[in-house]
Amino acid sequence: METATEAGLREFRAETALFLREATDAGAACGAYGAILVPALHEPARRWQRYCYDHGWTGLHWPAEHGGRGLTRAHTGVWMEECERAGVAPYLNLQGIVLAGEAIMRTGTERQREEFLRPTLTGEMLWCQLFSEPGAGSDLGGLGSAAVPDGNRFVLNGQKVWSSNAQFAEYGILMARTEPDAPKHRGISFFLLDMKLPGVEVRPIQQMTGDREFCEVFFDDVCVPAEALLGDRGGGWGVAMAVLEDERSGAGSSGVISLRKRLAQMVDAAGNAGPLGRQSVADLLARGRALAALMELHGADPRMAPVSKLANSELGYDEVAVGTSLRGADAMLAGTETDAFLYAPGMRIAGGTSEIQRNIIGERVLGLPREPSA
Repeated sequence: METATEAGLREFRAETALFLREATDAGAACGAYGAILVPALHEPARRWQRYCYDHGWTGLHWPAEHGGRGLTRAHTGVWMEECERAGVAPYLNLQGIVLAGEAIMRTGTERQREEFLRPTLTGEMLWCQLFSEPGAGSDLGGLGSAAVPDGNRFVLNGQKVWSSNAQFAEYGILMARTEPDAPKHRGISFFLLDMKLPGVEVRPIQQMTGDREFCEVFFDDVCVPAEALLGDRGGGWGVAMAVLEDERSGAGSSGVISLRKRLAQMVDAAGNAGPLGRQSVADLLARGRALAALMELHGADPRMAPVSKLANSELGYDEVAVGTSLRGADAMLAGTETDAFLYAPGMRIAGGTSEIQRNIIGERVLGLPREPSA
């Protein structure tokens, strides 16, 4: 793997910006849509992922033998930043490139790396995340989906919920209980699940926006081959915690660029507001600039990931609420801004609820006593 130098990264940044401009001019680039792939952009996003792969702009820090370029994570950071500046999607979806891909590189066998990494980079293999359950959302240790060992396979039964793009995904990263008698965090295993296996049923959930980004997924006696296990049997909790750390820190420095764009939009929105509206925007700007400074100073510190996630989720929700207030009666009309208002409550849930983030900050960052267990 190459090492990153300041001069080398500057040159790479210029190359990245040029590629993105040319791809946009050619009509190949897919517009940014955040961590969750919007169903309407499913096909354009797949074509964009393939275009990037064909031109050598995917898996920048992934090994060359698996389709990457063998560069550094700093190069990937530059790619993310320049995609944010250009308003272009940096990858097909977070669940595949960041969560599944990094987990397979970190924990997978050589056979698993060969089977899954390159197709993930080309966009042939779309992934979904199968963690949350109706009775185990933020408390993943309490999940009830069971994969019972049966010779050289596991028989999977249970249910997952809030799985984005499960209706399109070829594979999913799955947590299921394989040792029912073990302490709850030690009896969980991590699987790479083929979504086409008999017994897997996906039911899209219609949201207030009318879209169907999220799904329920049901498992009815699904026979999962033993080679689908990622890592050790019963060791899935450690694999999953590393995956969730990847999820919380996935935006990196591009998140600062996105935040500063939002702050500029807030200033524009306050132009015709009255005194109370301007005060509300000023409060948001103060919080946003403080968050941007925190992310710039401590973004590489993994302990800051839950702090940034919490602050950004709450700020995003309040941004939409203030923006809706400033629009007045027009906020009741159909359109992208109204969709954003209807979508906003999900900001406090996706990627770990705000309540759970506060617990993580209190217990793991500040060293406070654990929350009493019922």
